[in-house]
Order: sequence, then C-alpha cells, then structure tokens
Amino acid sequence: MRIRIVDAFTDRAFAGNPAGVLLLDSFPDDVWLQNVAREVNLSETAFAHPLPPGGEADWALRWFTPAREVDMCGHATLATAHVLRTTGAMTGTVRFAARCGILAAAADEDGSITLDFPTSPLTPVKIPDGIGEALGAEPVSAHDTSRHIGDLVVELADERTVRALTPDFKALIAHSARGIIATAAADDPSLGHDFVSRGFFPGLGIDEDPVTGSAHTALAPFWAPRLGRTELTGLQASARSGLVRVSLRGDRTLLTGTAVTVIDGELLTAP
Repeated sequence: MRIRIVDAFTDRAFAGNPAGVLLLDSFPDDVWLQNVAREVNLSETAFAHPLPPGGEADWALRWFTPAREVDMCGHATLATAHVLRTTGAMTGTVRFAARCGILAAAADEDGSITLDFPTSPLTPVKIPDGIGEALGAEPVSAHDTSRHIGDLVVELADERTVRALTPDFKALIAHSARGIIATAAADDPSLGHDFVSRGFFPGLGIDEDPVTGSAHTALAPFWAPRLGRTELTGLQASARSGLVRVSLRGDRTLLTGTAVTVIDGELLTAP
C-alpha cells in the first residue's frame, strides 16, 4: 500500500506542514486508521477513497492526528489534492466528502491548489483568566470559534510577540475545545504577508502545528475587516513556517497554497 509524506503550504521540502496521505479503495476500521496515524506521527494523516460517480463528492476524506480523528484539516486536504493532481487522478476541481461537509480543491495554472472551506464564525469573548501566563504574553482580544473549529483566537500586540511565544502547553489545554491560535498584524507587510499566527493543539497531541490551514478559516474573517481587504496572506511563524493565501467569500473561505512530496513509499502492514 502506497503512502506519501507531503509538505503543505510551502514550495520547498522540509518546510510547511507535513502530512501523511494514503489513497485507499475504502476505509478500513478506525483502529487501523488510528494506528497508521500514530505510526506516521505527524500533525495529521489523511485517508481518502474514491466515491461512485454522479454524487455530490468525488472522494471521501478523513483526517487523524496521532491521538484521534478531527473534523477539519486544511494542510492534509491540500496534501491529498496535491497527490491526486501529481498522480493524474485529479484535473480541475475535486470534491471531498468530509466530517465538516463538502470541501473542494481546485488545481490552479501556477501549480498551486485552492481549497474551498466553510468560514469559521468568530464570537468576541472575555480574555480567559490565566491564558496570558499560559501563552507567555497577554492577549489584546480573544474570539471563540467553538461553533465550528473549536479554536480560541487570541490577538497579541505585534508580530514580534507572536514569534517569541514559549507557551506552557499543559496549561493551554484548558482554554479551548481544540487549540489556541495566536495572531498579530504583520510588522512589515512589504515582506509578503499581512498577518502572522501560531497554532497550539496540545489536547490533540500536537504542541505546535507548523501550518494550520483550518485556522485560517477564522483568521480570514478576523483580519479582513481590520485590514480592509478580503484577500490576504497569512504567515504561520512556526519553526518550519508556511504561507496561506486567503480569500474571504462570506460563508466560504478560499485557502491557497502549494505542496511538495518528500517521501513516496510503501506501507507494509495492510488492514
């Protein structure tokens, strides 16, 4: 069984966010899927299989962290679409049936891929007690996304503060259903990004996610009104780093990026 490791939201190997990708004939039992994801030990491993023609989607898609299945994942969807495109199984637009609904991925002429995801609504909330101490910096504002992706988006004073965070990951677990997204406006937009972020998901077994595509479905509606534009570029400032171009379209958010296959191998243990 073929397995690939793809670096997503980057144009070079060993950057962006790596994801495992397995194309299957059907989904085996959940225990096997979780065991594979645990063995791959990346933020997410994506499993996909083709659906009968004529339906609302072309492929079924699921994502697993090393700890559990998740409802939405951007970078592993981009990685899956990249594998479909580079193997000839995808031309134009492919539709995925996932736990969060129907998602689309369109291959662009420049080699990038644009994902069509639901926008994550934001609700302003009181800054939680103790989160400044857990993050290592006091937020300027906090917004909840629990009706959708389950992240708490916290705005910090500036890009420098976001980059310098050294969180207490155990303490962060208590502050959101899924994870914490720390963000700030870019210090210098001429460098090619409009805002920065970092994503922490210790409750999922991921202390820091290198590039979180799904978080940008909340970052897009957060920054669009503040910066006065609906098309922006976000830099997730992890050690690996990656760029996500976003386009806010009301209740949908388009996420555009590139990907690179770095490992193409064989999984020897079949379901």
